[in-house]
Amino acid sequence: MGMAEIHQCKCPNCQQLGEHPEGELHRRMNLFLSRLDEQQRRWYVGLESQKVGHGGDRFLAQITGMNVETIRRGRRELDRSLEGRPVDGVRLEGGRRPLVEEKDPDIERDLAALVEAETGGDPMGGGRNGCAVVCAT
Repeated sequence: MGMAEIHQCKCPNCQQLGEHPEGELHRRMNLFLSRLDEQQRRWYVGLESQKVGHGGDRFLAQITGMNVETIRRGRRELDRSLEGRPVDGVRLEGGRRPLVEEKDPDIERDLAALVEAETGGDPMGGGRNGCAVVCAT
């Protein structure tokens, strides 16, 4: 199993040469985030943003690499006590791309009609003695 990619903090303090007191905290935050699913990341970073207060979304976006709007969404979901969010999974019911068969119930028939002329006849290529390649004998 491969390692998840860990974001490197882009805050001004971490971009300076040398260590700073929060650098290790930012590294650990990003390590922790690398193991969470998408909604857990959104909620955790939204919570941290609330602690920072004004400018927290942008600051946490620099630290984590998450989009500012994603962080805002996490804060809003927390403000609503995660109401309407699934308990047993990440996606809401119906939150998937519809199957091609659902969008076009005739897809199998249409595909069969397209390839019918190409697949008819001798599947071995029509050579003598059942050879796929025309034999010299």
